[in-house]
Amino acid sequence: MTEQFRITRMYHPSFHAPDLGEVEAWFERVFGCQSTNIYETFKGRETGNYPTNYSTFTPMADVLMDTIQPTLYVLNGVQQYASVDKPHLKTIGWFDDNPEAVYQALRAAGVAMVDQFGKPAEGEEAPRSAGSGAMPIYFTTPESAGLRHEFLPDFPFGLDHRNAPGWTLAAAGEGPLGLQRCAYHTLLTDNPKRALHTLVDALGGTVFHEGRDEVIGATASYVALADSVLQVAVPDQGTAAYADWTTTAPNDTYHSLTFKVADLDRAAELLKSQGVGIRSRTEDFLVTDPDTSINVPWGFTTHLVPGDPRA
Repeated sequence: MTEQFRITRMYHPSFHAPDLGEVEAWFERVFGCQSTNIYETFKGRETGNYPTNYSTFTPMADVLMDTIQPTLYVLNGVQQYASVDKPHLKTIGWFDDNPEAVYQALRAAGVAMVDQFGKPAEGEEAPRSAGSGAMPIYFTTPESAGLRHEFLPDFPFGLDHRNAPGWTLAAAGEGPLGLQRCAYHTLLTDNPKRALHTLVDALGGTVFHEGRDEVIGATASYVALADSVLQVAVPDQGTAAYADWTTTAPNDTYHSLTFKVADLDRAAELLKSQGVGIRSRTEDFLVTDPDTSINVPWGFTTHLVPGDPRA
């Protein structure tokens, strides 16, 4: 009998950037969000064997963004992620209540995984953290899952604003953009069956809506998983989304985050005041020009996807 598990919540999106300071400054200026270096969690327990300053965490509504500078993420003398010339969304980390059961479910579904060193995870037990040696942590391979997904047990991470006693979403909107919550994360693909096999068949997500996304030009399925919604989108050729997908093809591309905001006009004016261009705009949706928004076409809308179970 298969052991039961639950993906409890999204830990963080991972954003790779050539310079942490550039991204921190942009998040503060545009989103009004302060970032904290992961070094704050290592104070007093540095070992010299594990990097302690390679990323920063930024709270934005119900999202905890993890920005990584690949040149600083060096384990046993080896840089683990490829250097980048410009920022780009890369992976998604998930918390769960039974890491061994998740590992077995992914294996049973034919999804390949690796440990923190990129070594294939082929043992009967889930790989352990390179930092602690006790915490299970592993990653799907993009070739088998579409995207690199990270899995680890749910724990009270010190830089996660959602762990604060009494934390709730701000109904009136948070920060200068009036963020209410993340409406969805967009994953671009030419192989939706692969992505949905991982998210739905292996991890227990639910497809609750399908249709056209005319804003980016794509056919999309929307998956509810834990506290989040993922848009699995097949972009039309000739669109900006299709061009972004080609940067990681044949694997999937983590394209963008779309936030529900209290007032779209207010968000648009704030973005313009900070030098952020608007690539497209409808009555209830806008997308930023990635050339002016740290290489991400951020989406902002006044509505959740029809059928969103969080509504």
